[in-house]
Order: sequence, then structure tokens, then C-alpha cells
Amino acid sequence: MGRAGPVAAGESSGSVVRRILLGSQLRRLRDSRGITREAAGYSIRASESKISRMELGRVSFKARDVEDLLTLYGVTDEVERDSLLGLAREANVAGWWHSFGDVLPGWFQTYIGLEGAASLIRIYEVQFVHGLLQTEGYAHAVVSRGMRGAPAAEIDRRVALRLERQKALVAERAPSFHAVLDEAALRRPYGGREVMREQLRHLIEMSEQPNVTLQVMPFSFGGHAGESGSFTMLRFPESDLSDIVYLEQLTSALYLDKAEEVAQYEKAMVRLHKDSPGPEESRDLLRGLLQLS
Repeated sequence: MGRAGPVAAGESSGSVVRRILLGSQLRRLRDSRGITREAAGYSIRASESKISRMELGRVSFKARDVEDLLTLYGVTDEVERDSLLGLAREANVAGWWHSFGDVLPGWFQTYIGLEGAASLIRIYEVQFVHGLLQTEGYAHAVVSRGMRGAPAAEIDRRVALRLERQKALVAERAPSFHAVLDEAALRRPYGGREVMREQLRHLIEMSEQPNVTLQVMPFSFGGHAGESGSFTMLRFPESDLSDIVYLEQLTSALYLDKAEEVAQYEKAMVRLHKDSPGPEESRDLLRGLLQLS
């Protein structure tokens, strides 16, 4: 697939995955027929760059375009055509975050969709507590710090969006969530003493959820595999979709799914899991920080 890119507001989490899956399938079919992107674009009255964006899951799919491409690629079996056209229809289903489009950066919409569709979420965080584990007070402090001068209403909307995302962790089909938090993220104060105490108590509580594994990488360990900074790894129930590494930047994000790149982050994540104290010992570390706060 290469790299997934920004998508339009209003998609469901499943639609993001289906869009990427469909794009990947169309690229596979085009490659197997030896057809260039330029020729494919010509067949649907579009540019080569639009074919590229379609194959990366960055734009919506019109049924007519998909039908024309399938014909160009020699797909005549009705079952196969119906299956791919079904993916195109499902990729346009509206998502819950549509109402947050006014405060949601385009580059982050892709992540929300993928996060909501993942069956396994693994994260390493060093700057602050991960968004899925933040209390409302802590989230408000983090957003306010990052958006100095922003209207209070916009900050509240962004916090509400973050809290809405967290519902996935306690849903009936909640993903497995494995978090490694650097001790730095726990010692860096956001929002004052009581906000930090509430956040630490919340982490202890969340760490006891059956689908949540929380580990703390302590200062005492020294250098470790997370030296490149925070990152997220997403795995999906669909066998056709590879793991994706999400790297957030100040004004954009990278979505990596090339096997050799994902493998490097997989090694780092496994190393972080192995080198960090286990869940129970990590809870003890959290309790110790709570007593000191």
C-alpha cells in the first residue's frame, strides 16, 4: 500500500479500512495486468495522481469509476465485481466524528478511523499520557498547553473528541490495548497537583481492565528501544490489511505499512515490552508516584 493518507471527514472507522483495502486490491489488479496509472486514469477521465490517491485510500470511490477500472483490469466475474463494489459503497459510511470536523485536522481523521477499526493497539509514549488514557482534566491541560490563545469553546470540543475516542476501550468489542509509558510522561506536570493525582489514579484503574496492559519504562533502566520517540502500532482483524505504524508530527502524520519499516518498529515495541517492568510492578510504580505527588 505504501502510506495511507488523509481522508474526508465523516467516515466510519470501518470505512477507512475498507477504503485502504479497496485501493490495495485495485493496485494489485492494475499491476497484474501491467497497466500504468496514467492509462488507468485515462479510462475514468482522471489524472495519474488520482489513481495514486485512490490506491492509497486517500480519496472516496465513485461506483462508476470502480466499475470502469474493474472492466479495464479484466475482472468479469460477477461475484468478485460485486465484492469490490460493495467495499466502495461501505467506504462512504459516515462516522461518529463527523460533527467534530470543525476542530479535527484532516491528517488526524485517518488515524481516528484506523484506531477505531483496530483489534490491537500498541503505543509507546514519552511526552505525556496517551490520549486514550487521559482524564478530562489532564486532557484539557494538554490541549490548552498545545493551543495557547485558542477559544475556550474550541479547546472544549477537542477534549470532548478525545473522551469520545476513549469509549472504544470499554465497548463490547474493545480492542486489546498495550501501552508503554515512559516515566517522563508521568512526571511531567499538566494541570496542577490534583489533576496529576487524578490522572495517576485513572491509570491504575485502567491498567486493571482485561483488555488493557500498561507498563511503565522507568528512568532507572537508562537508554532503551524507544529512543526515536513516541509511536503507535495498529493491527486489524482483516487479514488483507498489514499492520500500520503511526508517527505524529506537529502539523501532520506518517502512516507506515511497508513490511521492512513495520518490522523495525515491531522489534522496538517487543523490546520495550520485554525491558519494561510487568503490569503489576508498573502499577506499583504508579502507586509510588501517586504517593509522591
